[in-house]
Order: sequence, then C-alpha cells, then structure tokens
Amino acid sequence: MIARAGLEPRPRLCHWRAMAKRTPVAGGFFLTSAILGGTIWGIVTGNPMKGLLVGTAVGIALAVLIWLVDRKRG
Repeated sequence: MIARAGLEPRPRLCHWRAMAKRTPVAGGFFLTSAILGGTIWGIVTGNPMKGLLVGTAVGIALAVLIWLVDRKRG
C-alpha cells in the first residue's frame, strides 16, 4: 500500500471489527425534549421554573435509563 502524506500506511491496524459492530444509543434527544416539554408545561400551569426543573429531572432520568440499557446490551 502506498503511504500518502501524513497518513498511516496501514489504516486498518487500529480499526478492529469489534469496534465497528458496536452502535451506542444516545439519550440526548430525550433530555432535550423533556426540558422543553417541562418548560412548556410550566408556562401553561403558571410556574415555568418548576416545569423546567421537573423536565430536567425527567430528562436526566430517561438519559441515564437509556445509558444503562445500552451498557447491558453491549
């Protein structure tokens, strides 16, 4: 294989097949949507700060739950 300027001559050395099979799941979407949903709920009920805090707590709980399930899966 021809070495190109500044690149590893054998790029497959550091890319093991086991690394390519692992596809982790991210919980950021649930965190963001829970915060936004909590804020909207808080505005509707007249207490936006409480909604923001409840949404953040629910979002963190969902993100941690997804992380724990993903760890067991992989």
